[in-house]
Amino acid sequence: MIFHGLKGITCTETAISHIDGDNGQLIYRGYDINYLTKNHTFVEVAYLLWFGELPNQQELNWLTNELKARRVLSDSTKQLIKLLPEDMDMMSVMSTVIASLNTATFNQMTEIEQSMMLTAIMPSIIGYRKSVQKNYVIDEKITEDLNHIEYFLHMLTDKKPEPTHVKALDTYMILTIEHGLNASTFSSRVTASTESDMVAAVTSAIGTMKGPLHGGAPTGVLDLLEEVASSQNSVQLIEQKINSGEKLMGFGHRVYKTTDPRAIALKEKLIDMKGNDEWLDLAMNVEEITIDALNRLKLGRGIYTNVEFYAAAIMKAIDMDPALFTPTFTSSRVVGWTTHVMEQAENNVIFRPQSTYIGKFLTHV
Repeated sequence: MIFHGLKGITCTETAISHIDGDNGQLIYRGYDINYLTKNHTFVEVAYLLWFGELPNQQELNWLTNELKARRVLSDSTKQLIKLLPEDMDMMSVMSTVIASLNTATFNQMTEIEQSMMLTAIMPSIIGYRKSVQKNYVIDEKITEDLNHIEYFLHMLTDKKPEPTHVKALDTYMILTIEHGLNASTFSSRVTASTESDMVAAVTSAIGTMKGPLHGGAPTGVLDLLEEVASSQNSVQLIEQKINSGEKLMGFGHRVYKTTDPRAIALKEKLIDMKGNDEWLDLAMNVEEITIDALNRLKLGRGIYTNVEFYAAAIMKAIDMDPALFTPTFTSSRVVGWTTHVMEQAENNVIFRPQSTYIGKFLTHV
């Protein structure tokens, strides 16, 4: 039997995360995702993934300072970013700059040090690239005291981060930090299984994340929200889309057969911010009318809102350029990738699936 895309095939064991699609549960290192988003920060969860346990205050302070120290771009990296073609997309910029880190100095670091460096540098790459394109200078004095998420938000928007926006982005990044053997994580593990290096594995994962079927969904949600916002009859518009078989971006998930637990956590942040932003209010309204229409027109299908729907609404609310949606996703998921690369090395077997030949057999005289 052929399983196209390896769907449903188990090819490794992991202690990093567990996804229960039938019951709508996501667990990182034994902790339910809703507990983590309510009680811990992105940096704490990064520590959990890398080290297997949540940090105490001293350990948290250490990791916070490590990320601050490692996010500073070298002069050579800045020069590289300046020299890249002006029309190169941000994901390609990130891939190129990350690949350039593969130096003797970087490879002398431990895998944990490499993981911290890769995580810390991504907001800096995005921010510096933006400053080059828009011809402004980042005031490093303003950013030096900001924690990882505050710094990231400042680099994304070039504005003083608002506390509600920081918390919303922090929640989003916790929820996207890891999600089992998804396409980009599988790419990182396949590369690592050849005994290649950390940079090569992460570069491979970035290339996979760039594909719209994996990392581009929030942009499609924005298109839907904008279409509803300009519609005279939003209910009728949604019903027409459903009846014509059009895919509604932000609804349904190939793994979760019930509510996406990440969507629930992000929705709580939307509720906290509701009334302060018209896009968040619009998103809540679109979810309500769409779920109602799906229940009426697709009886028994069990289609629910997924994490990309709320991610798009939050990113719009914090005034993030849509072109930065996938780079932001990448900047959180790099923690998961690096954790999987380290786990792969613990009991490595090279990935080598088989294929079935369906071509011709020609006889030559």
